[in-house]
Amino acid sequence: MSARFDDPYYSLENGLAETRYVFLSGNRLPERFHGNFHIAELGFGTGMNFLAAAQMWQLHAPGGQMRFTSFEAYPMKPADMSKALSTFKQTNLPVDRLLELWSPEGGVFELAPDIQLEVIIGDARSTVAHWQGQADAWFLDGFSPAKNPELWCEQLLKDVALHTAPNGTFATYTAAGFVRRGLDAAGFDVERVAGYGRKRHMSRGVLRG
Repeated sequence: MSARFDDPYYSLENGLAETRYVFLSGNRLPERFHGNFHIAELGFGTGMNFLAAAQMWQLHAPGGQMRFTSFEAYPMKPADMSKALSTFKQTNLPVDRLLELWSPEGGVFELAPDIQLEVIIGDARSTVAHWQGQADAWFLDGFSPAKNPELWCEQLLKDVALHTAPNGTFATYTAAGFVRRGLDAAGFDVERVAGYGRKRHMSRGVLRG
């Protein structure tokens, strides 16, 4: 639970299953993986989404490299991250490797020879705009739009679209109307679909053109 935003980092029922459903399946992974695949994310949090993506890449990698860039304004302290991820140390997720590498100052981390993590610290409303990359898939995982509206503002969603590769996709747990309208205005074809567990709906989409 984030004290700053009074919102959980992941589902209290099954965080890993939620991540796989919303962000991996929502972006049609692993079937869209190709030789050099780039995922970008708003909100690194505990690193759960990255860990799930890394595990999927290790299982289904077509060769090449997976790069994962995450934009995080309030990075977790190592002890807090370790506590948050302790439940998942009995899985096959590369939790220990992430904890070994992690620094709240951000930077570039080599989880494995074919998996690179970059965490960019700061307000995403400025850091995404100045980023030089383009993502094949976006995980839009900020806290609830009602509690963290700045991470869902119209200009930031436009910047997300501008940093999306042709035929790139996004997925997010939220189906808030203003978020879907913002993503549509930014250039995505947006679809509202069934959400995970007790959540009725989520959103996913593909960059137009």
